[in-house]
Amino acid sequence: MTASKHEYTAEFKEEAVRLVISSQKSCAEIARNLGITPYLVVRWKGQQEQKGAAGRPQFTGRGVAALSEQEVRVKKLERELEITRQERDILRKALAFFAKEN
Repeated sequence: MTASKHEYTAEFKEEAVRLVISSQKSCAEIARNLGITPYLVVRWKGQQEQKGAAGRPQFTGRGVAALSEQEVRVKKLERELEITRQERDILRKALAFFAKEN
């Protein structure tokens, strides 16, 4: 017998955790109402608390690292810097090539 693996959207996970926090019901009760296993709700709640404390988005999905806004900005600037360095090196080589011709 094979176990089927379900994938839940970030919105579904956030809503399940919101229900646990806002209602006086336990994770097991919320899980039963949603038709999922209780350990999932407990795990999602723990993830949200852990990542929320770190200032990161909670449920990014499918192995994508959850990065804060500053980390996203730093990665973008590092990519731009690398492109700029490559362009500079190309221009230096071109300048050296044309300087030899004259």
